[in-house]
Amino acid sequence: MKTEVSIPDDIFRGAERLARRSKKSRSRLFSDALREYVARHASEEITKAMNRACAVVGDTRDPFVSTAARRALKRIEW
Repeated sequence: MKTEVSIPDDIFRGAERLARRSKKSRSRLFSDALREYVARHASEEITKAMNRACAVVGDTRDPFVSTAARRALKRIEW
């Protein structure tokens, strides 16, 4: 699909340089960047990534860390 977007000049110039260095077309670079951005902000992908990280670390609960984390999470607006 073709689309038109407005991008600040400095970001465009940086993208042009990166596209040349990585030997990608500008379209491919923007598509890859947007794909990565969407994936990082998809809540289910974030949950999956956290679950994978927890599986690697294992279940080593520390009472102090659990209490500190619980207190920190209570202060965050979800």
